[in-house]
Amino acid sequence: MSTVNNNEELFIVQKMIEGDRNAFKFFFDTYYSELCNFIHLYVHDTVISEEIAQNIFIYFWENRKKLKLTSSVKGYLFTTAKHRSLNHLRDKKEAISLSELNHAIHDNQLTDQFIELEELKVLLNETIESLPDRCKAIYNLSRNEGLTHKEIAAQLQITVKTVENQLTIALQRIRKKLHPFYEKLFVAFIIYWIN
Repeated sequence: MSTVNNNEELFIVQKMIEGDRNAFKFFFDTYYSELCNFIHLYVHDTVISEEIAQNIFIYFWENRKKLKLTSSVKGYLFTTAKHRSLNHLRDKKEAISLSELNHAIHDNQLTDQFIELEELKVLLNETIESLPDRCKAIYNLSRNEGLTHKEIAAQLQITVKTVENQLTIALQRIRKKLHPFYEKLFVAFIIYWIN
């Protein structure tokens, strides 16, 4: 590490494990900005970069007693940041042709050479309407009203994990229903986002 030597770091880590918030604040102050910049290299979004970095530090603090550091704190934080950034990109890639489907369709961005617009709108709406009530409500709050997982959880008085699980179910059902059009839709959305 460039800021402290190994012995100093081990001492500060031990203080943090014991619950010393100043020790935690030391690592946050030392690495937060650099971590955000590093994550931004992957996700190209300042807000998302900050959110991922904040979540890493929250996890770092909440799990301090069971952390197994095989390298420096910096190494741990940046390795975690890389994994979470790649996971974010993977999830975004998987969702691009589904999470934005409703908006793209209603904005008339899909052309006839890919699929008949009205037929696709009907198919999508039927699929959404066929979802279980809670699943449909969560999907609509996320995709149509743009609420975050935390906001949905607070509004419906459920856990964030439940929101994530229900959205996964919704997307899986939509993906299965639209599977015959999946490749064409993906190409269409790539064109939509580039233009």
